[in-house]
Amino acid sequence: MNVLKIATAGSVDDGKSTLIGRILYDTKSLTEDKLQAIEEKSRQRGFDYLDFSLATDGLVAEREQGITIDVAHIYFSTPKTSFIIADTPGHIEYTRNMVTGASNSQASIILVDARNGVVEQTYRHFFINNLLRVKEVVVAVNKMDLVDYSEERFNQIKGEIEYLAQKSDYKNQKITFIPISALHGDNVVNSSTNINWYSGKSLLEYLEDLQPFESTNDSKARFPIQSIIRPKTEEFHDFRGYAGKLYGGSLAVGDKVTVLPSAIESTIKGIHFFDREYNEAKSGSSFTLTLEDDVNIGRGDMIVKKGEEPRVTKQLEATICWMDKSPLQVAEKFYIKHGVNDAQVKITSLENSIYTDFSGEVTNPSKLSLNEIGKVSLKISKPLLVDSYKDNKSNGAFILINPKTNNTSGVGFIN
Repeated sequence: MNVLKIATAGSVDDGKSTLIGRILYDTKSLTEDKLQAIEEKSRQRGFDYLDFSLATDGLVAEREQGITIDVAHIYFSTPKTSFIIADTPGHIEYTRNMVTGASNSQASIILVDARNGVVEQTYRHFFINNLLRVKEVVVAVNKMDLVDYSEERFNQIKGEIEYLAQKSDYKNQKITFIPISALHGDNVVNSSTNINWYSGKSLLEYLEDLQPFESTNDSKARFPIQSIIRPKTEEFHDFRGYAGKLYGGSLAVGDKVTVLPSAIESTIKGIHFFDREYNEAKSGSSFTLTLEDDVNIGRGDMIVKKGEEPRVTKQLEATICWMDKSPLQVAEKFYIKHGVNDAQVKITSLENSIYTDFSGEVTNPSKLSLNEIGKVSLKISKPLLVDSYKDNKSNGAFILINPKTNNTSGVGFIN
């Protein structure tokens, strides 16, 4: 069964939590006690309908204010697909949470209130999905019942998003538009008779047909070493394995590989998944690898196919999403966490801060404040093995950690 990771995004009150609650309800994924709690709470609030947002708003403050603050992860399955949905906040002050939720997602749902249309947060969330290279974006035009299921209104919003997409430098993104009413269930799980001018799939039907992208990733293979496996048994006395998770392409027994940073070459001897051996490992797999030659390899080293080496550098140009209340300024020092490697890093310059409506940028800003996005230059205390984010997501991203507070201050995408 396929496993699909999805993030939701949208402005405040666009109906993200209600949409997810509706999906859980219509797919019979809510437990009996949870359903009873929703019914009781809805009656207490004087609603003549079920408030499905209660299915996901877990924090007390969320239930009291009727908003999403934290990133909630919801798990459910249909006969065709298992889903992991990150319900992310809509408020501008929680933009960093939206980045966190979308960073590991293979698809994204951006909700737009049919009454309000495209607003500032729509621009921001669309920009972040472009920055994170999310391949599948579904624009769900919600609350169609409040605009009399108007096809004209739907097409107007669709045109605004398509105009916005023309400004993006990421051209491999597929955008799909679906008119829905999360409250009444129109086109959410089942097709709607109220929107008879729409002939496409319902939202859930569309998501079920998406394929996970890790299995089709055609970027170069990256196998960072997490640990060395040396069993203390007679049977495996001479066994030396290198354990980690594979990102990008595939690796197979017999492949000529290069070990970095030493640049020593060898050949893959075996690929071990616990007590089994396989001839090939796909992207996203965690396994232990053995080589034909005894090579001095340690945690943080990387095995790649010969001729597909990443860049080795102590200088980085990157786009940063700033997540700390203390602004980012030139000459500040942080710890950088890149895969299993970490090092000290210094900010050498702030190139710009970017307007998230694709309207331009501010050059040479004095700082990057909370939730702002900009391009920076960094100097690292030791060489790192990196790719650009567009070539390899996992090896092209990093986080910055404040050495004084240990807070995750920013997430970076290597240019």
